[in-house]
Amino acid sequence: MIGRRSVLLAGAGILARQASLASPIPPGNSLAFRLVRHGSDIGRHALAFERRGDTLTVGVTVDALVTLLSIPLVRYTHRGTEVWQAGTLVALTGETDKNGDREWVNARRTSEGMVVLGSKTKRYVAPEPAIGTSYWNKRMLEGPMISLEDGVLLRPKVAVNRAESIPLASGSVVEADHYNLSGAFNIDVWYDQTDTWAGLAFAVQDGSSVRYERL
Repeated sequence: MIGRRSVLLAGAGILARQASLASPIPPGNSLAFRLVRHGSDIGRHALAFERRGDTLTVGVTVDALVTLLSIPLVRYTHRGTEVWQAGTLVALTGETDKNGDREWVNARRTSEGMVVLGSKTKRYVAPEPAIGTSYWNKRMLEGPMISLEDGVLLRPKVAVNRAESIPLASGSVVEADHYNLSGAFNIDVWYDQTDTWAGLAFAVQDGSSVRYERL
């Protein structure tokens, strides 16, 4: 017979797991990656986490530059902010510059739900499970995704692949679960055994690939 204490402990374990998935804040309140293409460092993707009471603010900064003989070929910058309250996303903003083409998104939770405006979408109310494509929160894989570039609601197909060892920027490796997202966009993303974002990879127009290595 299972005692009440055992049930309570099991329930606490489930709640702890759910809390981890809702807010997997990394040690040091920061997370950063170097972007690698053809073995060369082309940029950085960094996240900063600030918690005040039950409010969590996440700042996203991405800067990438691809050159040929010192001539800029691709320049990408992104700045984003998410605000969470008691584990619920209540606001997000994003501004992106792709070779001079500017995109944006602005979303805020109201009595209607999460109301989204973006440079490539009309105003809409996002489905309740939807969160932004900032990748740090594995919960993103569970429902529709709000593009942090332009506000478009994305519904990619998510396939779970076998866990594998992936490289870190330090030269060491980490064991991580591998997920492939396809359809709305094509990308591979990895989360380590603590559900912390561990890596990312995607193909670009010239057929090469960009890989994220966690710093």
